Amino acid sequence: MNQLVEERIYCPFCGEPISVLIDCSVPEQEYIEDCQVCCKPIDFMVTVDESGNPNVVVSGENDSY
Repeated sequence: MNQLVEERIYCPFCGEPISVLIDCSVPEQEYIEDCQVCCKPIDFMVTVDESGNPNVVVSGENDSY
């Protein structure tokens, strides 16, 4: 079952809030998505708990988590 959840994050570069869709059918994922405001690449580290709730951590492309 493909379950998409909308999450609001803040860009680590420009600080603007943006909405992203998280695929909660994948328990652990890491990917890069460009900021919708400043277009810089944001690293996403996503984990999904047993209840299907995502935990989203974002950082700049070469920052550590």
